[in-house]
Amino acid sequence: MHTTKAKLKRERIRFGITPTGWWNDDFLDIDIGIPFGQCVSEMALAGFEGCSVGHKYPTDTAVLKRELDLRGLCVSEPWTSTYFTIEAMHAKTIADFEESLRFIKAMGGTDLVVAELGGSSHQQPIALVPNRPVFTDGQWDALANGLNELGRIAHGAGMRLCYHHHMGTGVMTRADVDRLMAMTRPGLVNLLVDTGHITFAGDDPLALVQAHGPRVKHVHLKNIRRPVMEEALRQNLSFKESILKGVFTVPGDAEGSVDFPPILEALAEADFEGWLVVEAEQDPARGSPLGYAKMARTYLREVIGL
Repeated sequence: MHTTKAKLKRERIRFGITPTGWWNDDFLDIDIGIPFGQCVSEMALAGFEGCSVGHKYPTDTAVLKRELDLRGLCVSEPWTSTYFTIEAMHAKTIADFEESLRFIKAMGGTDLVVAELGGSSHQQPIALVPNRPVFTDGQWDALANGLNELGRIAHGAGMRLCYHHHMGTGVMTRADVDRLMAMTRPGLVNLLVDTGHITFAGDDPLALVQAHGPRVKHVHLKNIRRPVMEEALRQNLSFKESILKGVFTVPGDAEGSVDFPPILEALAEADFEGWLVVEAEQDPARGSPLGYAKMARTYLREVIGL
Protein backbone atom coordinates (compact mmCIF):
# COMPACT_ATOMS: atom_id res chain seq x y z
CA MET A 1 0.00 0.00 0.00
CA HIS A 2 1.35 3.40 -1.03
CA THR A 3 1.07 5.79 1.89
CA THR A 4 1.28 9.52 1.33
CA LYS A 5 4.58 11.30 2.05
CA ALA A 6 3.22 14.75 2.82
CA LYS A 7 0.63 14.30 5.52
CA LEU A 8 -2.82 15.79 5.71
CA LYS A 9 -3.42 17.16 9.20
CA ARG A 10 -6.24 15.47 11.09
CA GLU A 11 -7.46 18.69 12.65
CA ARG A 12 -7.80 20.25 9.18
CA ILE A 13 -9.79 17.57 7.35
CA ARG A 14 -13.07 15.73 7.70
CA PHE A 15 -14.18 12.57 5.94
CA GLY A 16 -17.58 12.57 4.26
CA ILE A 17 -19.54 10.48 1.79
CA THR A 18 -22.47 11.16 -0.55
CA PRO A 19 -25.66 9.08 -0.66
CA THR A 20 -25.18 8.41 -4.40
CA GLY A 21 -24.02 4.87 -3.67
CA TRP A 22 -27.35 4.13 -1.97
CA TRP A 23 -29.57 5.87 -4.55
CA ASN A 24 -29.18 8.49 -7.28
CA ASP A 25 -30.47 12.05 -6.98
CA ASP A 26 -30.32 12.88 -10.69
CA PHE A 27 -31.98 9.64 -11.83
CA LEU A 28 -34.56 8.62 -9.28
CA ASP A 29 -35.12 5.18 -10.82
CA ILE A 30 -31.57 4.14 -9.86
CA ASP A 31 -32.89 2.99 -6.51
CA ILE A 32 -33.56 -0.34 -4.80
CA GLY A 33 -35.63 1.17 -1.98
CA ILE A 34 -32.98 1.84 0.67
CA PRO A 35 -34.51 4.31 3.15
CA PHE A 36 -32.84 7.38 4.64
CA GLY A 37 -32.26 5.78 8.04
CA GLN A 38 -30.43 2.79 6.63
CA CYS A 39 -28.32 5.00 4.38
CA VAL A 40 -27.03 7.32 7.10
CA SER A 41 -26.60 4.48 9.57
CA GLU A 42 -24.39 2.68 7.07
CA MET A 43 -22.40 5.87 6.42
CA ALA A 44 -21.64 6.06 10.14
CA LEU A 45 -20.94 2.33 10.38
CA ALA A 46 -18.40 2.64 7.57
CA GLY A 47 -16.52 5.27 9.59
CA PHE A 48 -17.53 8.58 8.03
CA GLU A 49 -18.26 11.74 9.99
CA GLY A 50 -20.32 13.65 7.46
CA CYS A 51 -22.43 13.42 4.33
CA SER A 52 -23.93 15.47 1.58
CA VAL A 53 -27.69 15.70 1.20
CA GLY A 54 -30.02 13.45 -0.81
CA HIS A 55 -33.65 13.63 -1.82
CA LYS A 56 -34.75 11.10 0.81
CA TYR A 57 -33.42 13.20 3.70
CA PRO A 58 -35.95 14.86 6.04
CA THR A 59 -36.61 18.44 4.94
CA ASP A 60 -37.15 19.65 8.50
CA THR A 61 -33.67 20.73 9.64
CA ALA A 62 -34.42 19.94 13.29
CA VAL A 63 -35.42 16.38 12.40
CA LEU A 64 -32.46 15.94 10.07
CA LYS A 65 -29.99 17.29 12.62
CA ARG A 66 -31.39 14.99 15.30
CA GLU A 67 -31.09 11.93 13.04
CA LEU A 68 -27.55 12.81 11.97
CA ASP A 69 -26.47 13.69 15.52
CA LEU A 70 -27.64 10.25 16.67
CA ARG A 71 -25.17 8.72 14.23
CA GLY A 72 -22.30 11.14 14.80
CA LEU A 73 -22.74 12.70 11.36
CA CYS A 74 -23.04 16.24 10.07
CA VAL A 75 -23.74 17.76 6.66
CA SER A 76 -20.64 18.29 4.51
CA GLU A 77 -22.43 20.43 1.92
CA PRO A 78 -25.69 21.18 0.18
CA TRP A 79 -25.73 21.36 -3.63
CA THR A 80 -27.15 24.33 -5.51
CA SER A 81 -27.55 24.31 -9.28
CA THR A 82 -26.81 27.70 -10.83
CA TYR A 83 -28.28 28.98 -14.11
CA PHE A 84 -26.40 32.19 -14.80
CA THR A 85 -25.73 31.33 -18.46
CA ILE A 86 -29.38 31.09 -19.57
CA GLU A 87 -32.15 33.65 -19.71
CA ALA A 88 -34.27 34.94 -16.83
CA MET A 89 -32.74 32.67 -14.16
CA HIS A 90 -30.47 35.04 -12.24
CA ALA A 91 -32.96 35.94 -9.51
CA LYS A 92 -34.04 32.33 -8.97
CA THR A 93 -30.42 31.19 -8.79
CA ILE A 94 -29.70 33.77 -6.09
CA ALA A 95 -32.84 32.78 -4.18
CA ASP A 96 -32.00 29.06 -4.37
CA PHE A 97 -28.49 29.75 -3.10
CA GLU A 98 -29.77 31.81 -0.20
CA GLU A 99 -32.09 28.93 0.72
CA SER A 100 -29.09 26.57 0.73
CA LEU A 101 -27.21 29.08 2.87
CA ARG A 102 -29.98 29.12 5.45
CA PHE A 103 -29.96 25.32 5.44
CA ILE A 104 -26.23 24.86 5.98
CA LYS A 105 -26.21 27.52 8.73
CA ALA A 106 -29.01 25.65 10.49
CA MET A 107 -27.02 22.41 10.16
CA GLY A 108 -23.85 23.96 11.53
CA GLY A 109 -21.83 23.51 8.34
CA THR A 110 -19.53 25.79 6.39
CA ASP A 111 -19.45 24.79 2.70
CA LEU A 112 -21.87 25.32 -0.17
CA VAL A 113 -21.32 23.51 -3.46
CA VAL A 114 -22.54 24.96 -6.75
CA ALA A 115 -22.35 23.98 -10.41
CA GLU A 116 -23.60 25.81 -13.49
CA LEU A 117 -26.23 23.65 -15.18
CA GLY A 118 -27.34 26.09 -17.87
CA GLY A 119 -27.56 23.98 -21.04
CA SER A 120 -26.17 20.91 -19.29
CA SER A 121 -26.47 17.53 -21.02
CA HIS A 122 -25.83 15.37 -17.96
CA GLN A 123 -29.43 14.96 -16.81
CA GLN A 124 -30.75 14.31 -20.31
CA PRO A 125 -31.00 11.01 -22.25
CA ILE A 126 -28.52 12.20 -24.87
CA ALA A 127 -24.85 11.79 -25.73
CA LEU A 128 -23.06 13.36 -22.76
CA VAL A 129 -19.94 14.98 -24.20
CA PRO A 130 -21.00 15.99 -27.74
CA ASN A 131 -24.02 17.86 -26.36
CA ARG A 132 -22.43 19.63 -23.43
CA PRO A 133 -22.64 23.44 -23.67
CA VAL A 134 -19.74 25.56 -24.90
CA PHE A 135 -20.20 29.00 -23.40
CA THR A 136 -19.88 32.25 -25.32
CA ASP A 137 -17.74 35.04 -23.90
CA GLY A 138 -20.95 36.68 -22.70
CA GLN A 139 -22.03 33.53 -20.89
CA TRP A 140 -18.61 33.24 -19.24
CA ASP A 141 -18.93 36.82 -18.02
CA ALA A 142 -22.42 36.16 -16.67
CA LEU A 143 -21.23 33.03 -14.89
CA ALA A 144 -18.17 34.68 -13.35
CA ASN A 145 -20.13 37.73 -12.22
CA GLY A 146 -22.87 35.55 -10.78
CA LEU A 147 -20.43 33.35 -8.90
CA ASN A 148 -18.61 36.37 -7.49
CA GLU A 149 -21.99 37.61 -6.27
CA LEU A 150 -22.74 34.27 -4.60
CA GLY A 151 -19.25 34.23 -3.16
CA ARG A 152 -19.81 37.63 -1.54
CA ILE A 153 -23.10 36.39 -0.05
CA ALA A 154 -21.43 33.25 1.31
CA HIS A 155 -18.36 35.08 2.61
CA GLY A 156 -20.53 37.66 4.33
CA ALA A 157 -22.24 34.82 6.21
CA GLY A 158 -18.95 33.18 7.17
CA MET A 159 -19.43 30.36 4.65
CA ARG A 160 -17.40 29.03 1.72
CA LEU A 161 -18.61 28.77 -1.88
CA CYS A 162 -17.03 25.82 -3.70
CA TYR A 163 -17.47 25.41 -7.46
CA HIS A 164 -17.93 21.84 -8.78
CA HIS A 165 -16.76 21.22 -12.35
CA HIS A 166 -19.01 18.51 -13.81
CA MET A 167 -19.37 16.25 -16.83
CA GLY A 168 -21.90 17.49 -19.36
CA THR A 169 -21.68 21.12 -18.24
CA GLY A 170 -19.94 24.22 -19.58
CA VAL A 171 -17.26 23.90 -16.88
CA MET A 172 -16.11 20.35 -17.53
CA THR A 173 -12.47 20.30 -18.65
CA ARG A 174 -9.22 21.55 -17.12
CA ALA A 175 -9.24 24.47 -19.58
CA ASP A 176 -12.75 25.38 -18.43
CA VAL A 177 -11.72 25.27 -14.78
CA ASP A 178 -8.63 27.38 -15.48
CA ARG A 179 -10.76 30.00 -17.21
CA LEU A 180 -13.30 30.05 -14.38
CA MET A 181 -10.61 30.44 -11.73
CA ALA A 182 -9.00 33.28 -13.70
CA MET A 183 -12.34 35.09 -14.02
CA THR A 184 -13.53 34.72 -10.42
CA ARG A 185 -12.22 36.22 -7.20
CA PRO A 186 -9.96 34.18 -4.90
CA GLY A 187 -11.38 34.18 -1.41
CA LEU A 188 -14.91 34.37 -2.75
CA VAL A 189 -15.04 31.52 -5.27
CA ASN A 190 -13.24 28.36 -4.20
CA LEU A 191 -12.76 25.16 -6.17
CA LEU A 192 -14.20 21.73 -5.52
CA VAL A 193 -11.99 19.16 -7.24
CA ASP A 194 -13.83 16.01 -8.32
CA THR A 195 -11.20 13.42 -9.21
CA GLY A 196 -13.63 11.30 -11.22
CA HIS A 197 -15.23 14.05 -13.25
CA ILE A 198 -11.94 15.63 -14.29
CA THR A 199 -10.58 12.21 -15.31
CA PHE A 200 -13.74 11.48 -17.31
CA ALA A 201 -13.26 14.87 -19.00
CA GLY A 202 -9.83 13.72 -20.21
CA ASP A 203 -7.67 15.65 -17.76
CA ASP A 204 -5.40 14.92 -14.80
CA PRO A 205 -6.76 15.43 -11.27
CA LEU A 206 -3.24 15.69 -9.82
CA ALA A 207 -2.30 18.50 -12.20
CA LEU A 208 -5.55 20.28 -11.39
CA VAL A 209 -4.82 20.18 -7.65
CA GLN A 210 -1.24 21.33 -8.23
CA ALA A 211 -2.40 24.23 -10.41
CA HIS A 212 -5.09 25.53 -8.07
CA GLY A 213 -4.04 24.17 -4.67
CA PRO A 214 -4.66 27.34 -2.61
CA ARG A 215 -8.21 27.62 -3.96
CA VAL A 216 -9.14 23.96 -3.46
CA LYS A 217 -11.38 23.90 -0.39
CA HIS A 218 -13.51 20.79 -1.01
CA VAL A 219 -12.74 17.45 -2.68
CA HIS A 220 -14.91 14.68 -4.08
CA LEU A 221 -12.88 11.48 -4.13
CA LYS A 222 -14.37 9.57 -7.03
CA ASN A 223 -12.73 6.68 -8.88
CA ILE A 224 -13.12 5.71 -12.54
CA ARG A 225 -13.32 2.33 -14.21
CA ARG A 226 -11.27 3.31 -17.24
CA PRO A 227 -12.55 0.62 -19.66
CA VAL A 228 -16.14 1.72 -18.95
CA MET A 229 -15.18 5.37 -19.36
CA GLU A 230 -13.53 4.67 -22.71
CA GLU A 231 -16.59 2.72 -23.87
CA ALA A 232 -18.90 5.52 -22.74
CA LEU A 233 -16.89 8.09 -24.69
CA ARG A 234 -16.54 5.87 -27.75
CA GLN A 235 -20.24 5.03 -27.87
CA ASN A 236 -21.42 8.56 -26.95
CA LEU A 237 -23.39 7.30 -23.96
CA SER A 238 -25.53 9.50 -21.77
CA PHE A 239 -24.47 10.22 -18.20
CA LYS A 240 -27.12 7.85 -16.86
CA GLU A 241 -26.03 5.07 -19.21
CA SER A 242 -22.44 5.59 -18.09
CA ILE A 243 -23.44 5.31 -14.44
CA LEU A 244 -25.45 2.14 -15.04
CA LYS A 245 -22.48 0.57 -16.84
CA GLY A 246 -20.36 1.32 -13.78
CA VAL A 247 -18.11 4.17 -14.87
CA PHE A 248 -17.69 5.38 -11.27
CA THR A 249 -16.45 3.58 -8.18
CA VAL A 250 -14.80 4.44 -4.87
CA PRO A 251 -11.17 4.96 -3.89
CA GLY A 252 -9.67 1.60 -2.99
CA ASP A 253 -11.53 -0.38 -5.63
CA ALA A 254 -9.01 -2.44 -7.62
CA GLU A 255 -11.13 -1.83 -10.73
CA GLY A 256 -10.54 1.92 -10.45
CA SER A 257 -7.81 3.80 -12.29
CA VAL A 258 -7.37 7.06 -10.36
CA ASP A 259 -4.03 7.24 -8.52
CA PHE A 260 -5.07 8.84 -5.23
CA PRO A 261 -1.86 8.97 -3.11
CA PRO A 262 -0.14 11.69 -5.21
CA ILE A 263 -3.37 13.72 -5.21
CA LEU A 264 -3.63 13.48 -1.44
CA GLU A 265 0.05 14.45 -1.14
CA ALA A 266 -0.54 17.50 -3.33
CA LEU A 267 -3.47 18.50 -1.13
CA ALA A 268 -1.27 18.17 1.95
CA GLU A 269 1.45 20.28 0.31
CA ALA A 270 -1.19 22.96 -0.38
CA ASP A 271 -2.13 22.82 3.33
CA PHE A 272 -5.65 21.71 2.42
CA GLU A 273 -8.36 22.29 4.98
CA GLY A 274 -11.85 20.97 4.34
CA TRP A 275 -13.93 17.96 3.45
CA LEU A 276 -12.67 14.85 1.67
CA VAL A 277 -15.92 13.36 0.41
CA VAL A 278 -16.13 9.90 -1.10
CA GLU A 279 -18.51 9.85 -4.03
CA ALA A 280 -19.36 7.05 -6.41
CA GLU A 281 -22.58 7.22 -8.37
CA GLN A 282 -23.26 3.51 -8.60
CA ASP A 283 -26.24 1.23 -9.08
CA PRO A 284 -26.97 -0.19 -5.60
CA ALA A 285 -28.45 -3.26 -7.28
CA ARG A 286 -24.98 -4.15 -8.57
CA GLY A 287 -22.90 -3.55 -5.46
CA SER A 288 -23.42 -3.22 -1.71
CA PRO A 289 -23.43 0.48 -0.77
CA LEU A 290 -22.12 -0.37 2.70
CA GLY A 291 -19.46 -2.63 1.22
CA TYR A 292 -18.16 0.09 -1.08
CA ALA A 293 -18.32 2.72 1.69
CA LYS A 294 -16.23 0.51 3.99
CA MET A 295 -13.81 -0.21 1.13
CA ALA A 296 -13.26 3.50 0.60
CA ARG A 297 -12.85 4.40 4.26
CA THR A 298 -10.43 1.52 4.85
CA TYR A 299 -8.36 2.61 1.86
CA LEU A 300 -8.20 6.24 3.00
CA ARG A 301 -7.23 5.15 6.50
CA GLU A 302 -4.39 3.05 5.10
CA VAL A 303 -3.15 5.67 2.62
CA ILE A 304 -3.50 8.82 4.73
CA GLY A 305 -3.01 7.19 8.10
CA LEU A 306 -6.21 8.76 9.42
